[in-house]
Amino acid sequence: MTELKNDRFLRALKREPVDVTPVWIMRQAGRYLPEYRKTREKAGDFLNLCKTPELACEVTLQPLDRFDLDAAILFSDILTVPDAMGTPVEFREGEGPHITKPVRTKQDVESLIIPDPETELRYVMDGVRLIRNELNGRVPLIGFCGSPWTLATYMIEGHGSKDFVQPKRMLYENPELMHSLLEKISDSLIQYLNGQIAAGAQAVMIFDTWGGCLTSRDYIEFSLTYMEKIISALDRTHGDQYIPVIMFTKGGGQWLEAMAESGADALGLDWTINLADARSRVHDTVALQGNMDPAVLYTNPDRIRKEVQSILQSYGHGPGHVFNLGHGIHPGIDPENVAALVNAVHELSPEFHI
Repeated sequence: MTELKNDRFLRALKREPVDVTPVWIMRQAGRYLPEYRKTREKAGDFLNLCKTPELACEVTLQPLDRFDLDAAILFSDILTVPDAMGTPVEFREGEGPHITKPVRTKQDVESLIIPDPETELRYVMDGVRLIRNELNGRVPLIGFCGSPWTLATYMIEGHGSKDFVQPKRMLYENPELMHSLLEKISDSLIQYLNGQIAAGAQAVMIFDTWGGCLTSRDYIEFSLTYMEKIISALDRTHGDQYIPVIMFTKGGGQWLEAMAESGADALGLDWTINLADARSRVHDTVALQGNMDPAVLYTNPDRIRKEVQSILQSYGHGPGHVFNLGHGIHPGIDPENVAALVNAVHELSPEFHI
């Protein structure tokens, strides 16, 4: 593989010295970019975009052609895995994802398969290989998956939810069945992420979008435990390269200490957490990623620059910080404001690395 020209993102995840704070943006390839919208139109629908390696590669690289980002992230969707497990997914315009065969019974769970990453999910692996080749060492490539709990909420409910009635009903009424489902999802995700690593992903991230909806006790039992299982089973050394792992639980600030002991190299933080407090609580044992409120990007370059400065000051001096938003970028953001964010991070952060 081609030697990396910019490895500050990987060094920051390992808490090694860097010249400037690295920055990338969750959902950096998305609807806020006009070029993405054109490619999406060419694909016909979202799922076809995800399942066509050449198009997935195209949109993965689009934000890097606009902005001085320090990492690329594979363009895909967390629900590719449930789709491959036997719960078909449809993406309906204006409605989001729908699982056409929800998982509600023991028989439903038993009928799920653990997909082979080079068979049922070959299109993702081909996408990773193509992107690595096209990047040509420009920046590292991040692979990812959803957390077992987050995937389970969609698989049980059948769609996105605000109150999680069906998943929580299963959790409380039939915890054994919930654990069986989470075990099967975890086994699938271990193979999936290891497949991405083998195909060329240089770091991986677990998105626990809905872990924050759980009680403190249930988060540990039904979300964190299964992410720890995945992390412990990953091929963290590929050739002579170490593969860092980022774990992100939206709304997970109360569990930082437990998350820091998960085996992850870095924790993603949403905007509700103070970076200085978070750094103190984890005792610099893991890197931290985040955590600007995406809504700041609706403002103007001067306000964005002030927010960047505030977040950099909050983290303070030394390595171990990857700048990012506290969640994915919103569709209506002006790309010029994204450029202002990226440029401000690189211009303002050197003083924190002297």
